Amino acid sequence: MNSEKLPADWHKALYTLWLGCFITGMGYSMTMPFISLFISDLGNYSKLQINLYSGLAFAMTFIAQAIVSPYWGSLADRKGRKLMCMRASGVMALTITLTGLAHNAIYIVVMRFIQGSFSGYINNATALMAGETPHKRSGWVMSQMMTAGTAGNLVGPLLGGTLSSFFGNWLGGAWGYRIPFFITGVLMFLVFLGTSFLVHEDFTPVSREKMKPMNEIMKSLPSIKLIVVMFITTMLVQSSTMSIDPIVSLYVKSMMHGGDVAFVAGVVAATPGLGTLIAASKIGHKMDEIGPLRVLRVGLIIGAVLFIPMALTNSPWVLAVLRFFLGIASAAMLPAAQTVLTLNTPPECFGRIFSYNQSFQAVGAVLGSMMGSTISGLSNYATVFWVTGFTLLLNFLLVLIFAWGISYRNK
Repeated sequence: MNSEKLPADWHKALYTLWLGCFITGMGYSMTMPFISLFISDLGNYSKLQINLYSGLAFAMTFIAQAIVSPYWGSLADRKGRKLMCMRASGVMALTITLTGLAHNAIYIVVMRFIQGSFSGYINNATALMAGETPHKRSGWVMSQMMTAGTAGNLVGPLLGGTLSSFFGNWLGGAWGYRIPFFITGVLMFLVFLGTSFLVHEDFTPVSREKMKPMNEIMKSLPSIKLIVVMFITTMLVQSSTMSIDPIVSLYVKSMMHGGDVAFVAGVVAATPGLGTLIAASKIGHKMDEIGPLRVLRVGLIIGAVLFIPMALTNSPWVLAVLRFFLGIASAAMLPAAQTVLTLNTPPECFGRIFSYNQSFQAVGAVLGSMMGSTISGLSNYATVFWVTGFTLLLNFLLVLIFAWGISYRNK
C-alpha cells in the first residue's frame, strides 16, 4: 500500500495489535528470565543440568517456530494475518497456563515446544501492519510495533520478579514461579478476544492455486541479496539477545552475596526494554529520514562494543546500566531489518517473507540460547558476553560488505 491515506480502522488496529504485542512480550519476559530458578526448584539438578535444561526450555519454542513458520506464513498469505494472530494468542493462553503446572524440567521443555509450534503473534501483527501502512511511514510503524514487545519486556521482568518474590514468600517453594504463568495465560486470552473483535484487516482470501510459488517471488524481488542479508542479520541479532537471556538470573546470582536475587535479576533483564522504549520512536523517524541500513550499521557496532564492559563488570547494577544502552542500540537493529524487508517485499507475500524471517529469528534464538547455556556451563558467564559481542561485530561486517551499493531509500 503506497498511498498516504490510511485505511478505515487503521488506528484502532494499530492500538489493539500494539497492546497485544505488549502483553505477549510482557508474558514472555514475566516468566522466562526466571525459568532457570523455576527448574532448580523442581528437582535436584546440577549446575550443568540447570543450564542445559534452561537452554532447552528457551530453545524448544524457537526450534518449533523454525520448522512450522513457513507453513503459517503461506497460510497467512492465503487467509490473512489476523487469523494467525488469533491462533497464536489463543494457543499461548492455553500452553503457558499449563506450563505453570510443571512438575519437572522435561514437562517445561515439551510445553515450550508445543507453544512454539503455534506461536507468532508479534510477527503476524507486524506483517499485518506492514501491509496496511504507507511505505513512507514504515520505519516509524515497525519501530512502534517493536516498542510494544520491548515495553512488555521492560514491565515483564519487574512484574515477574515481584510476583515470584511475593508468592514465593507467601506460598513457598516453586509456587512463586508458577503464579506468573497463570496470570500470563489469562492476559493472552484477553489478547485473543481483542484481536478477534477489534482488528479489521483489509484482506481478500487467496486460493492455494492462485498463489505465486515462493521461488518465483524470490526471483522477482528487486534485491534478493539484500533480503537474504536481512534474514541472516535477524538470526545473528536474535542469537546475541538469546545468548544472555537464559543465564541472566544466574549471572546476577553469581555477582551477589545474599539479597533478593529474583528482583535484581528482574531489573537487569528489564533495562534493555527501557532503553528500546525510550529510543524506538526517534530511531524509527530517523530510519524514515536517512534509510534503515545506515541505522542498522550504527546499532550493530554500538551493540558489539557494549558487550566488552559487560564481560568485565562484577556489579549487577553496572550490568543493568550497560544493558540499558544495549536496549537503545537494539532499537536500531531488528526494526531496521524489518523495515528493509517491508520496503523491498510485495504486499502479496508479506506473510511468507516475514515467516521466513521469523524462522531465521527462531534459529538465532536456538543458537543463542544453547550457546549461552553451554558456554556458561562449561566455562563462565563472562565468556558468553565476549562471544556475543564478536557475533555482532561479524554481523556488522556482513551488512557493510554485502549490503553496499543499495539504493538511497534503503541506505
